Amino acid sequence: MALSKGEYSFSTCWNIKRHTVGRDMIEEIRSLGFQWVELNYNVTPEMLATIEPMIEHGEIGVSSLHNTFPYIDDPDYGTDSLLLGFNDEDKRKRAVDLLVRTAEYADRYGARAVVVHPGEVPFQHNIDEELKSLYKQYGPDSSAYQQRWGEMLERRESLSRHYLERIACSLEEACERIAAKGWKVAIGIETRSRCYQMPTLREARAIIDRLKGAPVGLWYDFGHGMMMERMGLYDNAADMELVKDHIAGVHIHETIELSDHWCPYVHSCDMEYFDRFLPMIEAAPVKVYELKAACLPEEIEESHQLLLSKLEQRYNT
Repeated sequence: MALSKGEYSFSTCWNIKRHTVGRDMIEEIRSLGFQWVELNYNVTPEMLATIEPMIEHGEIGVSSLHNTFPYIDDPDYGTDSLLLGFNDEDKRKRAVDLLVRTAEYADRYGARAVVVHPGEVPFQHNIDEELKSLYKQYGPDSSAYQQRWGEMLERRESLSRHYLERIACSLEEACERIAAKGWKVAIGIETRSRCYQMPTLREARAIIDRLKGAPVGLWYDFGHGMMMERMGLYDNAADMELVKDHIAGVHIHETIELSDHWCPYVHSCDMEYFDRFLPMIEAAPVKVYELKAACLPEEIEESHQLLLSKLEQRYNT
């Protein structure tokens, strides 16, 4: 058994594809020293049948749930969809219903937050995939990349206000229903991994300002933020001041170029870049590692100890 990770939580995205039995999945995470888990959107009702007794008996705590929870096999309400920004009212209201359902599970499990992918500016094809291919082939400063990036950005900026309004309305409706039930659950709108998805840090602040008094904050996913910075969508160091007092939670992971969900410091071998996120980790009421299956237990342990030592150095200076 690894050393206890205290308040830090760990997402089931790391090992969910290795398990069909929920208890086995949670036990593997516990063996890393984590007493808290984030149950992600691929957790099925069948898995919950063996996880819920663990929660009830205090064997594991649930820090957060990742909408849409539990898993539903419908891409309209998956992780990469318009979700809360649908123009179709029936679809949008269904998305709100599903968010409220996730909040209900969060309340039942004693979780503090629900992580939400709020929406996107739609494109006819996957412009993000095309741009990442150009990035890897020619580099971000190439004329091929810059031209296509400019076209993407023009459309994104021209439509973002409309979709932000749809998302804000959906969040407002969900929060009213959650408040009426008396559930004390924060909604964290997550920084995303594709350039047409929402929100940026500035967009998140605009939504939070619009919903003053509602339990909506930013779920700061650092790996996604790093990817979007490299692609040119925003500057984390410059923009994080806008959101530092509105953090609902964080996903802790790092990227290598445009590949995400790696262990901070360990896989990039960069001992400095990730430091900019340390104040956000300190500020976050919910701190969750969201790592890919390729991350080994010894790498996870090494990364966590490096992170703790970095935070201790900040505290002592």
